[in-house]
Amino acid sequence: MSSQEQAAAAGRFTGVHQWRGVIEEYRELLEIPAGVEAVTLREGGTPLVASEWLSGVTGAEVWLKVEGNNPTASFKDRGMTTAISVAKHDGAQAVVCASTGNTSASMAAYAAKAGLKPLVLVPEGKIAAGKMAQAILHGAQVIMVRGNFDACLALARQLAWDYPVELVNSVNPVRLQGQKTAAFEVVDFLGDAPDHHLLPVGNAGNIAAYWLGYTEYQRLGRSTRLPQMRGFQAEGASPLVTGEPFPDPETKATAIRVGNPASWKLAEAAVHESEGRFAAVTDERILAAQRELASRDGVFVEPASAAGVAGVLQDVAAGVSYAGTRMVVTVTGHGLKDTVTALEGMGPVVDTVVDADVRAAAAAAGLA
Repeated sequence: MSSQEQAAAAGRFTGVHQWRGVIEEYRELLEIPAGVEAVTLREGGTPLVASEWLSGVTGAEVWLKVEGNNPTASFKDRGMTTAISVAKHDGAQAVVCASTGNTSASMAAYAAKAGLKPLVLVPEGKIAAGKMAQAILHGAQVIMVRGNFDACLALARQLAWDYPVELVNSVNPVRLQGQKTAAFEVVDFLGDAPDHHLLPVGNAGNIAAYWLGYTEYQRLGRSTRLPQMRGFQAEGASPLVTGEPFPDPETKATAIRVGNPASWKLAEAAVHESEGRFAAVTDERILAAQRELASRDGVFVEPASAAGVAGVLQDVAAGVSYAGTRMVVTVTGHGLKDTVTALEGMGPVVDTVVDADVRAAAAAAGLA
């Protein structure tokens, strides 16, 4: 018996259940071909963390769905396990994606696991170094494009159409099958759907996937209600708010710097059917929310991930009431993805330098 088989047997004997990844945990609820072998890094199973800070601000019961705890540190892994698994099942040898960073990191990791060639198209100079490092170290061939994300996606679509590569952006419906499992996890943990679900919106696949998951669980009788979906975009890249594409989107929240979302219609349907809405938040509010979330709740997220939190604070400031409700806010990626932006405007990182003397350290800390 191999060491892996021994470990699995030990788990069975002790009754321990190790999280297996979203395909094996929810296979019967996923629209993927029968018999697909899961290419997994044990994604999903991310924590819902209670936010005492936001609960106090809103008068609601607020939970954070911390997707930065996925293997490549963003929610993209949920959809990538299904997309790469199906691509390998179908005989693909190479996969391609357009990305502002997180998709490329995730695709490269899962392609490496599957033994597929990953090809990444990114906007020139518009990707955080941490995400670029992930893609490169996982073995991706990275091509920088003179243009924005929308130009990269158009190019990726054409490559997949003209050449033997599989497109794994969220326009691939298999991606949404994996991403919808986050809604399943919310209901499984809370016992029912929340009243409100808030999250950042860029290419708009995630809000559509959550809504798909919530509606499926309600149809199966696993929840009694549906949440109101509220999506927040950066002010400089908010086509779903204005109703018009942004030819030149610009925001420090690079993960949602998208001017013409691929899942536009699906996202609009999710908001309309849930009686929710889209709204825009400024970069200043996003970065302030990122800092407060880290210092108050101990959750460090990349700038784009804080858009939903910024939206909550903006709503409360505008007089919107969440009192007495249950709310989930998805934070989509880890703060270590983009430390440069996180530290901008923070001043000196280290306040004081002292000798190795306890009295000096105590004085510097204000303890003496």
